Amino acid sequence: MTVSDPPLPDPRTHAYDPQGGWAEETLRGRLPERDWTWVTARPARAGNARLSLRARPDALAPQVTEALPGEALEVLREEGGWARVRTVGDGYLGWARMEGILPGEAPSGETLTVGALRAHAHAGPKVSQPLVAELCLGARLTRGPGDVVTESGRRWVPVALPDGTGAWVGEGVLSPTQAADVADLALRLLDTPYVWGGRSAWGLDCSGLTGLAYGWAGRTLPRDADQQQALLTPVETPGRGDLAFFPGHVGLMLDGRRMVHANATHMRVTVDTLGEGDYGARLAGSLTGFGRWTR
Repeated sequence: MTVSDPPLPDPRTHAYDPQGGWAEETLRGRLPERDWTWVTARPARAGNARLSLRARPDALAPQVTEALPGEALEVLREEGGWARVRTVGDGYLGWARMEGILPGEAPSGETLTVGALRAHAHAGPKVSQPLVAELCLGARLTRGPGDVVTESGRRWVPVALPDGTGAWVGEGVLSPTQAADVADLALRLLDTPYVWGGRSAWGLDCSGLTGLAYGWAGRTLPRDADQQQALLTPVETPGRGDLAFFPGHVGLMLDGRRMVHANATHMRVTVDTLGEGDYGARLAGSLTGFGRWTR
């Protein structure tokens, strides 16, 4: 009788490269024996712009996910201007350009989280001032020195962007997006463009939408649809806020049949009804199950 080898850790969340012969230190004892070079993760964070994480250290490689401005990262390896990084929030790995990464943890000071779906930072406390950064729901800033400035009835907050650059944001940018439940927030994102690997209101993929909606409600989901399905509790009859799963796809149910999802058929976030019309029929025919958050 042969004893089979234990399955290898998921390479989407565990960093190892059999071809290059390196692996993260936490995988000692979990990989086949060989002369591994062990690497230790060090803290970092995304810079002022959304950071694209790619499947390979190549600008033409597919984007697998993205880190939001100021988001906490771990850097595991550097190679030719690229870094193998992990997003701390959902533990997902990808290759990113070094120039978009800031070393170390966030600076001390009051952390401000962007609450608007999409927003900008300005060079000064006035709407006519130049834009200096593109922001999104969940981006992290630091409170800057000085007082709030009122201009034409608008209140402007001094902030520091992730790289320390001073900027100003309208106070409303920091007010949390209001949503009664995860379905309400997902509906706020209707017509957002479909972007493979996207995680923000500037562009989303299917699991990016569900992860964003759940995350804003304080429920952290894994990055990919199959990982989300494995985490949630299967249910036969879906309710509002449950997730619907298909091969390589996920949507968020609004009721027993209607679903909001980021999809490449319409190339945007839409609402579709399972079993209705040609597309709805195809969705219903490929449905693999529903999942509910019960944690």
